[in-house]
Parts: sequence; structure tokens; C-alpha cells
Amino acid sequence: STRKISTPFTTTNHTIAISTQHHHFRPPRRLYSTLIKAAKSTFKMARLAREYKECDQNEKSYQSQDAIFVARKRNVNAKKVKPMRWVKNVGLGIKTPDAAIEGNYVDKKCPFTGNVSIRGKIIKGLVISTKMKRTIVVRRDYLHYIPKYKRYEKRHKNIHAHCSPCFPVKEGDIVTIGQCRPLAKTVKFNVVAHEAQRESTGKKKFRMF
Repeated sequence: STRKISTPFTTTNHTIAISTQHHHFRPPRRLYSTLIKAAKSTFKMARLAREYKECDQNEKSYQSQDAIFVARKRNVNAKKVKPMRWVKNVGLGIKTPDAAIEGNYVDKKCPFTGNVSIRGKIIKGLVISTKMKRTIVVRRDYLHYIPKYKRYEKRHKNIHAHCSPCFPVKEGDIVTIGQCRPLAKTVKFNVVAHEAQRESTGKKKFRMF
């Protein structure tokens, strides 16, 4: 008799069928290596910056990434050099912007260069305000069904989202925001994609994405 089990490196296309007769079963090393390669192929790493650049110093305290030690000794003749900027891949098919890889900003709440993970809802909406510092207001229009009249009514919600400096967001642009841990009292979303404004439309015009 056989049963299917999943491993930490198992993908949708890879499943292991093992025999239940032996209690102490250990898959061969070749099988683990193929699973690791399959898992790595599904996630493409972002391009890393080659040269070190001084971070933007816009605050009173010195700004630097926590994962980077600026004063470390660098060997020029080394074949493999550790990059001087830390960038991660968010996943979920979201592309890492070039400004996050090649930029000099420091943002601990950025999903690409900070300590924030995207999980939960993925919402698309219209930017109606950019007056706050690194925080925008996104308007999301939707339809609500009323069973009594068997009709739909128009509704909207204003969502506060953190905007990383890698996105040049303006009012009227369309952004994709992903749910993350609470970053402030009213901020629980983070901008992960940005589309420039195509047409000049009103803020309160009903638009579904």
C-alpha cells in the first residue's frame, strides 16, 4: 500500500509516493535535490545591486539597512561578493521594481527591502490622496447585493496603505495593495504594484477593477 505525503520542498507538480511497510523510511538524496531545484525554479530572485551606495540620509538618525554591515572588509579579488543592498522577492507573482533594487532609500516597512511580509487580501484601487508621509488613501468601489429588492447598490471603502519610496504614486493612479501586519493604527496594507494615470477622471466616479 502507498500513501502520498508532502515535504517542505514539494510543489504542485511534485508528490512523493512511499511504502507504508517500513516505519523508518528515508527518501534518497537525489530525490531531495530534485525537489529543491523544482522549488527554487518557481521563485525567481531579484537582481541585486553590484556596487555600494550611501543610503539617503533624510532623518536625524543614521539610515542603513539592518541586514547590511557597512564597515565590513571587502575583498576585491573574491569571485563571489556579497551585495551591499538587501532585497527580497515578495512572491505571489509580484515583480520587484528596479527602484527598490538600485535605489538608496531605507524603509523598514517596505515589502521589498524591509521587514514586512505580504499575505491575505490583494486589492486594486484608485489613489485619492497622497498628503501623508509614505501613506496613501486608496478608494475601492464594489457592488453590494440586497436580497429584498434583488438588486445591487454601489458602495466604496477608503483604505489607508503604506507606500514605499520605490513607487512614484500620484493622485488618480491605480495601485495594487496587499495585506500585511498592522503598520499603524489604520494601516494594514502595503503597495506592491503601480500603474500610472491614463485618463483624468473624478475621485468619486464609480470604477471597478
